[in-house]
Amino acid sequence: MRDIKWHTIAAMLSMFGFLKDFRPSDPFIVQFLNSSWHNLTKEQITQDLFPVGTYSYGTQLVLTFLITDYFRYKPLIILAGIAGILHWGLFIWGPSIFWLQVAQVLYGTFKAADVAFWSYIYARVEKCRYQKITSYTKSASLLGKFGAAVGSQILLAYGVVDYRDLFLISFAVQCCTTTIAIFLPSAPKSVYFNRAPPEKSDSPDQSTDSPEKPPRTSVSSEGTESPTDPPVEHLGPLQLLWFHVRAAYSNFTVLRYSIWSALASCIYYQTMQYVQVLWSTVAGVRTRDLQYNGAVEAVLTMCGALITFSAGFVPSRALKVPNSLVGLGWITLLQGGILLGAALGHNLWICYGAHIGYSVLHLFVMTLLSAEIAKNICRDSFGLVFGINAAVGSILQIIFTLILVDGAKLFHRDIIGQFMVYSGVLGVLGVLFCVFAIVELRGVWRRLFSTFLWKISGKEKSKLNGTVCSVPGV
Repeated sequence: MRDIKWHTIAAMLSMFGFLKDFRPSDPFIVQFLNSSWHNLTKEQITQDLFPVGTYSYGTQLVLTFLITDYFRYKPLIILAGIAGILHWGLFIWGPSIFWLQVAQVLYGTFKAADVAFWSYIYARVEKCRYQKITSYTKSASLLGKFGAAVGSQILLAYGVVDYRDLFLISFAVQCCTTTIAIFLPSAPKSVYFNRAPPEKSDSPDQSTDSPEKPPRTSVSSEGTESPTDPPVEHLGPLQLLWFHVRAAYSNFTVLRYSIWSALASCIYYQTMQYVQVLWSTVAGVRTRDLQYNGAVEAVLTMCGALITFSAGFVPSRALKVPNSLVGLGWITLLQGGILLGAALGHNLWICYGAHIGYSVLHLFVMTLLSAEIAKNICRDSFGLVFGINAAVGSILQIIFTLILVDGAKLFHRDIIGQFMVYSGVLGVLGVLFCVFAIVELRGVWRRLFSTFLWKISGKEKSKLNGTVCSVPGV
């Protein structure tokens, strides 16, 4: 009975993950808004519409994790489905830009509540099945995104559908997704506000694997933990939350990787949101109907899946400090150069290639860093730490949107200028991590030099002792 229940939950979660990301309208949002159905200009899309979604997502994500934990995930998953239905419905039938802005507010809810689904899958299955359920849901999500991108491109190429039909398909799929969410089994517990009572057991194996294992006060860069742990049952929800935050970010390795994760993700989502505007600007009116946005997203999804899979085979030596810092610095500088090429290339195919190359590098590094962060923190604080990093990234997105998008008229900056700024930020971030690497390398060489001197002094001392001892025997 237990295996049947596991397979049922796995099938439901995989189906939900597939449908959640099966949105054929995503690659053609700008074309739809710019067409006769809404007739918005690129300036209205960039300055009056998209920023609303960024502000909505950023403000809602800050509190989403705690609300999700308190209500045990499922209600937030259903809320995300309802927000998705209303979002795509307003995009199709919204009569004015005001209703489209309301749709963007709902899209912020849809994206912010997405953390509930990825937290739910770990709360609903046993720990021994974490690897399998992660593999199933991630694969289903990527398959849904790939199928939507390929399908939209083929249907448009053969004139079977138009842009509005793609939004109708997305609307119908979101209705199916919400229906599945309603029938998902409820999670019996969560990490902070609905913890399970501690299990009393004399078996050391059971106490080690228990989810209520006492948290550690600190975690070293090598993954070792200190033995001074207050029992979890003596901590309230907010005390335990603060305990996990302090334990995670007092680790300098976690802190540095989190800085990269937050800032690089901010730039990544900014480029993802406005890249269609860049493509439309570069393509111009003459080639507007020949853009292969769906095909590009399909290629990106496949390359992202392959590069994410290959990240699991990176040698562990390359992920140790300072090697990882050197790699982060150079990859970030390369990403900045790619975005600069996309902004200054003035060629649609260069923009397509740059988008794929930049995004694949980001997915590759994020996969590695997520694993490295997870190695250095308590298991129960995974969702909290990644949620905080995402929230910091979303706050940075709001700041960039205020300065670069809403302030575009004030600073006379167009979409090309925005991408040049994103390139510059990545350049600064790359230099920062190169500095981190240099500092670490200096420490390594200093330790090696000290060890060398100690060995030399030890040999000289032994020689001296040998000479002294040989005198009496003469």
